[in-house]
Amino acid sequence: MKSSRRDFIRNLSAASALVVTPWAAKPFNIIPNLKTSSPNDRLRIATIGMGIQGNYDTKAALRNPDVELVAVADLYDGRLASAKAAFNNPDLFTTRDYREILARKDIDAVLVVTPDHWHDHITIAALNAGKHVYCENPMVQHLDEGKAVIAAWKKSGKTMQVGSQRISSAAFQEARRLVMAGDIGPINYIESNNDRFNAIGAWNYSIPPDASPETVDWDRFLGDAPKRPFEAKRFFRWRNYKDYGTGVAGDLFIHLITGVHFVTNSLGPNRIFSSGNLAYWKDGRDVPDVMTSIMDYPKTEQHEAFQMVLRVNFANAGKISNVTRIIGSEGQIEFSEDNLILTKKKLAIAPGYGNYDSYFTFTEDVQKEFVKQYDVQYPPESRKAEPAKEVKFEAPKDEDAHAAHFGDFFKNVREGSQGTIEDPVFGFRAAAPVLACNESYFDNKVVYWDPVTMTRRNPAVTAAKKPLAKVKKT
Repeated sequence: MKSSRRDFIRNLSAASALVVTPWAAKPFNIIPNLKTSSPNDRLRIATIGMGIQGNYDTKAALRNPDVELVAVADLYDGRLASAKAAFNNPDLFTTRDYREILARKDIDAVLVVTPDHWHDHITIAALNAGKHVYCENPMVQHLDEGKAVIAAWKKSGKTMQVGSQRISSAAFQEARRLVMAGDIGPINYIESNNDRFNAIGAWNYSIPPDASPETVDWDRFLGDAPKRPFEAKRFFRWRNYKDYGTGVAGDLFIHLITGVHFVTNSLGPNRIFSSGNLAYWKDGRDVPDVMTSIMDYPKTEQHEAFQMVLRVNFANAGKISNVTRIIGSEGQIEFSEDNLILTKKKLAIAPGYGNYDSYFTFTEDVQKEFVKQYDVQYPPESRKAEPAKEVKFEAPKDEDAHAAHFGDFFKNVREGSQGTIEDPVFGFRAAAPVLACNESYFDNKVVYWDPVTMTRRNPAVTAAKKPLAKVKKT
């Protein structure tokens, strides 16, 4: 009989006593009178999950001053050995058991860069152990996990940053400035896509020849996922399976939505629907490689109601141009992480007449009367549109958005603040629509969501559409 998620969490909570039980922590208290660092000392970090993103995140974190890597955890022995070489530290503490890292008193912050189904468990355990946390996107794997992470973060008083570094780029910050300044008028539509057409881009990552039950802690990897015999492909290509990952929505939509929420100051959509299929990468994966999602964003004090359409296509053999377009009634902003193009185009007040218009169907006398009235209503100055204008913005050549995102995290850690650019409330408001995309796809239904309370919404109760209340930043 398969164990339930509730049983797993209960057992995990009992096992996590390791991080608070004095006798269990003793093996790591090897330095007499060791204390956690003061705001002026070097910050000591550890990374839990040393796969592709774990390595990239760790290197980006270390590009900030006064940050030191103390320990790493991973479930594949080869990555533990590789980490010592990659970070030029043969004495680097390594372990398969993340709880040994949380038990150490000489670690200030942890980077949680594991498969998605472990994010909430390890994040909550780390916060309860008194660690600051940087957690990769999406913050959680399921809709019902977000509030528990937020509660643990608030109770801990620790700093937490969610990892979608694009919003720390100059282009995204310039897009936000332009939208807030009203340069494109009220937003009515947003579209964003992230297409690929190569095996590695479709997550078919290399599998080491020595992968086996002896070199991989398979049971710990499974966690609360369904039990099954060891399968190297599932371990090293976990994004391809909904038991451990969140599919194209969780891997790519999350960055698109995070960017849009940052730029528009939005809380999220209230209606989500997805469709798609597995078109090309039929390699045993159980998540789609083509997905399109439509989201309705309600009117708030920050913006008008708008629709957003997101697309991922892992089988796009045509021209790929991955950008986000925010369209308003007076222009549009098209941007990526590196650049931005603002196009302003404001209509004339006068609507005009003639050409493909009903004017020619009027009788001659009626046409004369129409023109007479039109001239009174629309003086000459109201008949000219403002000239279209295009403004280009290029990010600084030496920009390092990934390191800057960690810089914001470390700054708040040193200040004892919980106010990061992407805290867990922001992180969950971005993750929830993503998880709703998957739910919509697999269950073939519309998902209704309340972005203010961050709970499921019953559409029958909200027949009348009302503006959302202004919510103070947490």
